Amino acid sequence: MSRIAYVNGRYLPHADAGIHIEDRGFQFSDGVYEVCEVRGGRLIDARRHLDRLDRSLRELRIVSPMARAALLVVMKETVRRNRVRTGLVYLQVTRGIARRDHGFPAADTPPSVVVTARATDPKAGAAKAAAGVKVITVPDNRWERVDIKTVGLLPNVLAKQQARENGAFEAWFVDSEGRVTEGASTNAWILTAEGVLVTRPAEAGILRGITRTVLFDVAEDLGLRVEERAFTRAEALAAREAFVSSASGIVLPVVAIDGQKVGEGRPGPVAMGLRACFHDFAEADA
Repeated sequence: MSRIAYVNGRYLPHADAGIHIEDRGFQFSDGVYEVCEVRGGRLIDARRHLDRLDRSLRELRIVSPMARAALLVVMKETVRRNRVRTGLVYLQVTRGIARRDHGFPAADTPPSVVVTARATDPKAGAAKAAAGVKVITVPDNRWERVDIKTVGLLPNVLAKQQARENGAFEAWFVDSEGRVTEGASTNAWILTAEGVLVTRPAEAGILRGITRTVLFDVAEDLGLRVEERAFTRAEALAAREAFVSSASGIVLPVVAIDGQKVGEGRPGPVAMGLRACFHDFAEADA
């Protein structure tokens, strides 16, 4: 079955879906996005994702394209038409189509909306978690407002490619003071030798990950203490465990950083326990 995409009010064959050449998302990366997990055909944590979308739109002064209920219907319908049971739904909103000019277009310019959905293999995800992943560290050269989930991801793309070329899954950005901020497409965590989970505070320096947010509830239920503070690369290498979190990967244990093993060099029980319990705390949409 061919895939279906939603583009500005129309459901189209994926191969035929497109945007106007003067869409500001294409011209200026003037837009925001969300990626939501699909599990059992249901959207996971859609409320939290749409809350974050609303915030991103406000920060960039982009008008919401439609009521939240309508947007949720579009997301569900896109999932349904693509027959996705396990996978991801991608939502992008830009400032719309207008003559190329750095300043905002006329106030009545309608935003552009794109929604796609695709299936993923849960067995492949489980296998990746069971094996653990490797990360490298790179200087954080992004703009200061990475708390906004914009489509302007070129530094992330280059970091991710550098990771792949070095046989790693992810790149962790490190700030000018030598502290890990986050991954190119994930949030970063460590478990200290004392058994404390540490992740950087979700201020302007990182994106407030939805999976990250849910993991605080999981950790509390498991009796784990969490500290929101910065940690260095050296702390990560000395940690008992490390892992990354995201909507697409949930929790993936990190077994090596820059070629040096973390802990015993294999997935640890805390990371795997958080992964196993995650969906007990995430919200599944009806």
